[in-house]
Amino acid sequence: MRVEIWSDIACPWCYIGKARFEAGLAAFAQQYGSHDVEVVHRSFELDPNAPAATDVPVLDMLAAKYGVSREQAEAMEARVADAAAGEGLAYRSDRIHGNTFDLHRLLHLAKAHGVQDALLGALYHANFAEARNLADPAVLSETAVAAGLPADEAARVLADPEAYAQEVRADEREAAELGATGVPFFVIDRRYGISGGQPAEVFRQALERAHEESAAVQVLPAGDGEVCGDDGCALPGS
Repeated sequence: MRVEIWSDIACPWCYIGKARFEAGLAAFAQQYGSHDVEVVHRSFELDPNAPAATDVPVLDMLAAKYGVSREQAEAMEARVADAAAGEGLAYRSDRIHGNTFDLHRLLHLAKAHGVQDALLGALYHANFAEARNLADPAVLSETAVAAGLPADEAARVLADPEAYAQEVRADEREAAELGATGVPFFVIDRRYGISGGQPAEVFRQALERAHEESAAVQVLPAGDGEVCGDDGCALPGS
């Protein structure tokens, strides 16, 4: 079984959705085993036009994007933080909003080395739990090497803006072809699609169904799953 997950490191619901999916996969594995489940992370940029080097705080970006006050932006982030805490995840709102293209390029390099999931988890943690500025090449390189990438190869990719650029763009085109308008977006065996950071039980049921049935790709009802798209990120209860 193959699970493809389109996500962006800047997306809080991708961070939360990864934890929920892993919980659902663990529940599925208790009955069926997980040795035959391949998880592949795909690229999706929420803000491809964001500047590569930036010092814009996320709270300022949210206030400007939604036309709300700083206090209202803080309240929005607090609700997302509560959802993250529900999954045992740390969440800070003093993050920097920036471009994630280089991060996605490194994730393709990480796939070649078999450490893609480890790097994605490290990037999420650095961004959301530690509020580190991943637009800083030194911080990004340190995070990549700690996740298992060779330092020289990470440096080579970061120095060459064309390295894995086509792979990132291909992932994004494929997401559009599959009908993904936001992330996280999960596709199981190209038969079932799940949009948003659904509860773990939704993932368990979808994995079980894909394991037992053969059907055309169909997007399962979104329910209360939260998603980030061009218009921003949904909030719990909105």
